[in-house]
Amino acid sequence: MAIPYRTRRRLQRLGTLALALLIFGAFAWLCWVIWVERYIIYTEDGATIDFELSAQLPVGEVALPPVAGEGPEIHYNEGDNAVNTSTDLLQMSGYYITYDLLKNDFDNVKEKVAGLPTNTPVMIDVKGGYGSFYYSSQLGEAVISQSVNVTAIDELIELMNQKNLYLIARIPAFQDYCFGLNHVSSGIPFTGGGGALWMDSEGCYWLKPKDSATLGWLTSIILELRGLGFDEVVLDEFWVPTANKVNYTGDAAADLAEAATKLLSSVTANSFTLSFNVSDAAFPLPEGRCRMYLSNIPARDAEMTAAKVTFTEPEIRLVFVADSNDTRYDKYGVLRTLDLLDTE
Repeated sequence: MAIPYRTRRRLQRLGTLALALLIFGAFAWLCWVIWVERYIIYTEDGATIDFELSAQLPVGEVALPPVAGEGPEIHYNEGDNAVNTSTDLLQMSGYYITYDLLKNDFDNVKEKVAGLPTNTPVMIDVKGGYGSFYYSSQLGEAVISQSVNVTAIDELIELMNQKNLYLIARIPAFQDYCFGLNHVSSGIPFTGGGGALWMDSEGCYWLKPKDSATLGWLTSIILELRGLGFDEVVLDEFWVPTANKVNYTGDAAADLAEAATKLLSSVTANSFTLSFNVSDAAFPLPEGRCRMYLSNIPARDAEMTAAKVTFTEPEIRLVFVADSNDTRYDKYGVLRTLDLLDTE
């Protein structure tokens, strides 16, 4: 049975309208996906959407792969121009100042620091996992924190230098949202593919320890801190995350050991120390002027943990980062939170 001409025309119009609506819907869906992508957080438990994310994170630039050869040049401490690093390391007992103390209790921190004896070791957080600097860094890619009083922290660092304290800076090694955002090829990928980087539960990207841009960036920070008078820099979180959805294809242990050796060779100097806060006491420290830091180790396990180290003189080169005055740490180096100063 033939379909009347008017009916065919009506059906054609309906088909054209349906196709136009389909195309418009697909376009609207694509735009929504692109817009909502900025609010997606990838964690070990999967992907979630947080529409408040953009207000929590620092403003970054459009993520682009770095230009080949870009980044600071790394100089290794080798050959005829090698610097003498023979100055002896000593066992340390001191305090550490966290970001939370700098943000929420700065006046009390400054008062306690002013009363410390000369040569007291003090470790201070100077950079966070989002990539924000807590001091006035002059590095080109530095993002200065808006959540702490950076000028006041600059003055605190100057005070500690004037008091001749043993000054230690702590920075995250491979957790860096801002650098990962702007150097995608340096970041650890997400197993979901599509070029996305893995993000931890704090909303931060992690960097590949063997990547040349990563090492160059860390070298720049360490050298700047050394120039500001710090006696030691501790690279915190010196490990590769093992959570679900992490797509790390290299040999993590070997890559970390190689990175530690290269970094130490790049920044070493007489009486300056580069140290590593690691997740495994059996981590092989590189040859040179460095220490191992361990956090969240119960005092009852201090001796057992120290037995796992593979380097000599653990009483000097092993440092526990503690939140108690338990004396079982005291056979080794120990830094306690500055909050405990009033309770001793």
